Amino acid sequence: MVTKINVLLVEDDPMVREVNRQFIERIEGFHVIGMSSNGVEGFAKIIELKPEVVIMDIFMPEQDGLETLRKIRRENVPVDVITVTAANDMQTIQQILHLGVYDYIMKPFTFERIQKTLQNYYKFKIMTQGVEDVTQKELDEMIHQFNEVKVHTETNLNNIIDLPKGFNRATLEKVLNFIKQSKDGASADEVAAGIGVARVTARRYLDFLEKQKLLKVDVHYGGIGRPINQYFI
Repeated sequence: MVTKINVLLVEDDPMVREVNRQFIERIEGFHVIGMSSNGVEGFAKIIELKPEVVIMDIFMPEQDGLETLRKIRRENVPVDVITVTAANDMQTIQQILHLGVYDYIMKPFTFERIQKTLQNYYKFKIMTQGVEDVTQKELDEMIHQFNEVKVHTETNLNNIIDLPKGFNRATLEKVLNFIKQSKDGASADEVAAGIGVARVTARRYLDFLEKQKLLKVDVHYGGIGRPINQYFI
């Protein structure tokens, strides 16, 4: 029976690496057994420590995450991979997805986002432990358990054909994903800080998403100062 899942972190930024470690250690059932700052060292530690899952950046010195992932697959190393990266170009995303990662998480991300992935991964490990044959229904549950909310959001965005002048679809997705991952909703200030844009930019995108009926807004009145708009899925 699965009790603890061992995780290896491969991330070149020491501050991000430590934040990720703290996030993972907060999630029940997971233990970080090692960390490395590049793909060469990371691959060696995968062979040495034999983790169940590797959480890996893409942009790294010496050997990047994409080449490391190719090497893992080329040498048939039995390990799952979750990428946590700032890479948001479709060419890189497709290459990584073709190499069979469990999930692709874009920076910046919330604790709730990585928590959801790891909780689902834990369920996946429990469901597949000791299993030899499965039915189609069982396989669907294993593969698609995390896709329901994600597909719903992506479909809604795909229905938006024409964006206002100056809008960027990648930024629109980041704004919507940030709100989706914020359990109690978020203000324009929080979105701006979370995805790294100006507050006025965040507000424009949030207002647009509200008009498209992808978000709802509640006005919160404090004791002093202007009311704050809180946005929700």
